Amino acid sequence: MKTLIPKDDYGIFVDKNDIARVDSLYVAEVFEKNHKEVLRDIRRIVDEESGLSREFAQRNFAPSSYVNKQNKKQPCYFLTRDGFSMLVMGYTGQKAMKFKELYIQRFNEMENFIKTLVKARMEFPALTENIKLLHENPKPYHFSNECDMINRIVLGKSAKQFRLENNIEKGKSIRPYLTKKQIELIEVLQKVDVGLLVAFPNYEDRKKYLEWYKAKWEEEHGKVN
Repeated sequence: MKTLIPKDDYGIFVDKNDIARVDSLYVAEVFEKNHKEVLRDIRRIVDEESGLSREFAQRNFAPSSYVNKQNKKQPCYFLTRDGFSMLVMGYTGQKAMKFKELYIQRFNEMENFIKTLVKARMEFPALTENIKLLHENPKPYHFSNECDMINRIVLGKSAKQFRLENNIEKGKSIRPYLTKKQIELIEVLQKVDVGLLVAFPNYEDRKKYLEWYKAKWEEEHGKVN
């Protein structure tokens, strides 16, 4: 399954449709169960005789596979928050309750993170439209230079440098690998830059104002790095 945000330490990731999911392998590990037992529990839930609707089962329990240490393909599932809740409902004991709470918290954090990413993605076209207004015949570097100016102000490095440092493939967005605060500041500076592009055509002037704005933002929200 293609991911927007890679798996964290608890096996939670975000798929290409902006949906947070968890790998059944990690559920088995954290809840100290054999993965075969977890697969058995999932199959009982999604079985047509269980009473669960096909729509719910298909939406919340995505069958997949992985390659084990013996290089053999083995089944697993990717569960949504609702799928996870349905699965672990019957897991009891103090330790199980602790991990249920932990996973619910991580799902909440990931879903808030998704909202931040989606919001920044939706507002990005306004920046590109103003770049087009500034340049009669805009070139690809006009867009990449503007984005990298914001990246350098927030991250201290370009997107290319960030990819190299974090082994991210070329062309893939770096946003899913940033912190929520970093994305929030990038989103704010994008909005500010939309106005600056028209008022201050000079690159260095815009950079100066954005650096000033970052400093003021961090006074209120704290450092991003």
